[in-house]
Amino acid sequence: MRVAIIGAGAAGLAAARHVSASGFELDVFEMRSQLGGTWVYTDEVGKDRYGYPVYSAMYKGLRTNLPKEVMGFPDFPIAEQERSYLSQADILEFLSLYAEKFHLTDYIKFNTMVMDVRPADTKWKLTYESKLTGKSFTNYYDSVMICNGHYNDPIMPIVPGQEQFTGLIDHSHNYRDPEKFRGQRVLVVGAGPSGLDLTLHISGVAEHVVLSHRMSELKTQYPANVEIRPDVQRILNFNKVEFVDGSCCCFDAILFCTGYRYSFPFLHESCEITIDDNHIQPLYKHMIHIERPTMCFVGIPFNVCTFQMFDLQARYYCKYLEGSMSLPSAREMRMHTQQDLENRKAKGYTKRQMHMMGPDQESYYNDLAQEADTAPIPPVLIKLRDLSVKRLYDDLLNFREDQYRIVDENNFIKISN
Repeated sequence: MRVAIIGAGAAGLAAARHVSASGFELDVFEMRSQLGGTWVYTDEVGKDRYGYPVYSAMYKGLRTNLPKEVMGFPDFPIAEQERSYLSQADILEFLSLYAEKFHLTDYIKFNTMVMDVRPADTKWKLTYESKLTGKSFTNYYDSVMICNGHYNDPIMPIVPGQEQFTGLIDHSHNYRDPEKFRGQRVLVVGAGPSGLDLTLHISGVAEHVVLSHRMSELKTQYPANVEIRPDVQRILNFNKVEFVDGSCCCFDAILFCTGYRYSFPFLHESCEITIDDNHIQPLYKHMIHIERPTMCFVGIPFNVCTFQMFDLQARYYCKYLEGSMSLPSAREMRMHTQQDLENRKAKGYTKRQMHMMGPDQESYYNDLAQEADTAPIPPVLIKLRDLSVKRLYDDLLNFREDQYRIVDENNFIKISN
């Protein structure tokens, strides 16, 4: 068995850790010069020094919005320290220690772009390119695990009249630090975690920041120079923006924090993977290609305990590769997936939310663990994850000062603030 893993971020490292433990041959393809995926910071935006796309969305000063108690791996937790909410550099160091512990670095081909993946009889033909030399290579694999993350293809909305706007219009994907917004009037669009965090960062240097969003209520407090407005209606002239409530405001810059599309530019159409409004098909359990189950996607579900879920998905898939767990027939997997789709629609999920877990995450984890006869994710981590998300939206200014300690599989305590 020879396995290709695309990406050496947290998902790819978890996959490599379990694939190597299963005794399979593996190659991990990583486009950067170091492991860590989204946790690697670079000043570069657009294209890198070699002319390849920069997929990093990491910015200076980022601290996690989940506590470290939730972010470790089951067999490699983050070491105890004085705070729960860590920096980007802390998480990157943790991932490096994880790779060192399980001897993963030897499997990684750094500075390597996967250019094309397509089926070749019972195998997968994978073509990749060295960024350093431009040379192209082709290998064949029995299985491909795709772990390239969520933050590659930013969604840039088109606002009526935006061609008239003379200031900066950009996406949070290209944000690195707030300096270019110093003294400016800035509109931030989108109230997900990145929108809230960048509003906070930019407000430290900007004259005035408006956060525009469609959420029914945001209870949290903001700095005095931050104002909340509803959705953007249109842009009226070179600097005036009208909102859906009819109010208007003038801006020097607009920053969209409007999320990302799932993107797999290296998958040839013969792989028969489709993405419709961020719904990837045909995937069993949100991870396994139904028609070609030797292809697996690790890390597609969102609103989850990320590192823990990566590890569980990798364990689940390795049970299948080892032969200790069999999958249902393609027909049965299609039926199961369709039923999951119908259940989600009945709960009010939109197509864009078909891979969102949130309140359904515990049942998803337990389902995977039970089928694979492997350890589930402890309920305490789900409880703590959910609380921390609530704290983010309730108290943006202070929630990162909270400190927690896990007591047992079901309980945690808050030990500060």
